Parts: sequence; C-alpha cells; structure tokens
Amino acid sequence: MASVSFRNVDKTYPGNVQIVKNFNLDIEDGEFIVFLGPSGCGKSTTLRMLAGLEEITGGEVSIGDSVVNDLKPNERDIAMVFQSYALYPHMTVYDNIGFALKMAGVKKDEIDRQVRPVADMLQLTPLLDRKPRALSGGQRQRVAMGRAMVRTPEVFLFDEPLSNLDAKLRNAMRGEIKLLHKKLKKTTIYVTHDQVEAMTLADRIVILKDGNIEQVGTPEEIYHNPANKFVAGFIGSPTMNLLPANMYQSGGAWQLEIANQILPLRGRLSQETESEVTVGLRPSDIYLVNDNLVEPIEITATVESYELLGTTIQVTYDFGEHKLVVEAPSSYKVEAGQEMTLYVDAAQLHVFDKNTENAIYDNHKD
Repeated sequence: MASVSFRNVDKTYPGNVQIVKNFNLDIEDGEFIVFLGPSGCGKSTTLRMLAGLEEITGGEVSIGDSVVNDLKPNERDIAMVFQSYALYPHMTVYDNIGFALKMAGVKKDEIDRQVRPVADMLQLTPLLDRKPRALSGGQRQRVAMGRAMVRTPEVFLFDEPLSNLDAKLRNAMRGEIKLLHKKLKKTTIYVTHDQVEAMTLADRIVILKDGNIEQVGTPEEIYHNPANKFVAGFIGSPTMNLLPANMYQSGGAWQLEIANQILPLRGRLSQETESEVTVGLRPSDIYLVNDNLVEPIEITATVESYELLGTTIQVTYDFGEHKLVVEAPSSYKVEAGQEMTLYVDAAQLHVFDKNTENAIYDNHKD
C-alpha cells in the first residue's frame, strides 16, 4: 500500500486561469478518499495531476516516499477508472482485462493466472468470452475496474465512474466498489459530484469549491459540523435552510432573531459580537411534534405547500419573509394555509458569520 500527499499544488492554464489553488492533503495507506464538489471545482484536474495526465504548475505530489511530479503515468504505480469505460470494442472481456499485461510482455499462462481471480471477484467469469457491446453498463464498468485491478497498483483512482449508469445500477455498483476496497485494502481516491456516493463510500471527504479545499472530514463530520456556509448548503438533501438573522446578547445569553421570532443559543460561540449572521437548519432537524427533544426551540410558520415523497413529506412553510423546508414522516397531515408550531432540535442549530461565511457556533452545550 502507499500513502499519497499533495504539497502546495497549483494548476494554472494559459490565460492565468487557475483551476487548483494551493492544494494540501495527506492520504493514508489504504484510505478511501472522495473528492466532492460542483462541476468546475478542480476535483478531476487534481486527480489527473496525481495520475500524471496533467502537468503540475506548482507544488509537489508524492506517492509513498517518492515525489512523482516528473514521472510518466505508467511509472506511478496507479490505475485509473474513467467515467467512460474506454473498453476495446473488438476484444473480449478476457482480453480487455488482460490487455495491459499482454502489452507488458507477460506470458500467456501468467496472464490467465492473474485475470481469472479478478474476473471471479467481479463476477465476470461467465462473461469472459463476450465483447463489450453484449454487456450492460454495470458489467462494462466492472470490466474497466478489472482492467485496473489486474495490474495490482498501489493506488486506485476513480473519475466519476458511475455517472453514466441509471440509479439502480449506481446503487449496486457503489456496494461493489465498497466491497472491493475492503478486500484489496488499497489507497483509493474517488471523484464525484454525487453526495450520496461520497457519504456512502468515503473514509474521508474532501469538499472543493473553485479550486480550494473547503473542508476535509469523515462523512459524519461533514454532515453534522459543516465548516462554512458552502459546505452546509452543498451537503444534505433536501438542502439545509439558510436564513439571515440578527445575533445579539440579552440578559447574559446569546440569541437569534429570525422573522420576529427568538431562537436561544445554548452552545459556544467563537465570535461573540452582536451582528448579522446566517442560521442553518436541516429540514430533518425541524419537527412537527415535540419528538422527545431535550431542549426544543419552538417557532411558528404557515404551510405554503407540501409534496409526498413516499415515506416522507417535504413541507414548505412561509416563515416571515423566508421559506422554511421541513422533512417529516408521511403519516403527518398538513394543509396549505395552516399555521403550525414547529420544534427545532437545538443541538443541530448552525450559525455562520455573514462576511467570512465560516461556522462560528458549537451547537453542543458545555
């Protein structure tokens, strides 16, 4: 296995277009890291610089103890699985998987010895004589993974490998990739814009925006303790409610005023200044009834509309001049125009500085 490190890595294209900015990250042996962010944030470019498919403008990239900036892709002991399967259409599954070994001059018997176990692991053995046109999308992606695995690289790189598959196949392939990582225990870096993939696959997630790292953490840390307003709004579905508020001190306690309603702050503030802030409330952390919350915060809002989503309903409320989205079990009945008391989980309240957009509130009590 091999660790991977990025030190002050930049990527600038002609015209002074900077795509990746001062990227610093250490990835441990055997870790599954996901680069997550919107289109154009630099995640695929960073992966391609690690693979040697893009030149590095500045900084250093290391695999293990070796700086690889000047090494060719085939000298880096990595294997990459792309969004497009890039299979040879005239070759069988067997030949596609073993092609790199054949090109390296490996003998026929040794190729067979290496291809067969990989095919078994990926459940491709019954398909070895077929050509790509006779395979489903999920089967083609498994062949692409097999072609990477047979080289026994130290680092696996995945560049949005499931984006061409339908929802059902994506779910199945996510499970296969996770199982594969557990079996091989190889360092894996995976690029996606799909937060479900990131949350289910990653040991740690790297959130990127405009070429900058916004936050690095476990899926739980990213979800429950977003470092800033961007991460808070990017992670979670439905998206977090982000509302402007005034923060002020009254009677020695800090509180928020939103839509002429008061929300007390019971945790710790890193910025104790009366100011305008942004408050974050996840739709799943607002309740239609007091569901055994230890210290609920009550607010009043009027139902604007609702959608049935199977086991849940998504209710949109008029909350002063703002909209408030709440996710609740579909067993609850609401009506448009109904004024309701809602219960906010105080332990899941988020507060962000208006100017820096950084989180300034630890929502757990001392």
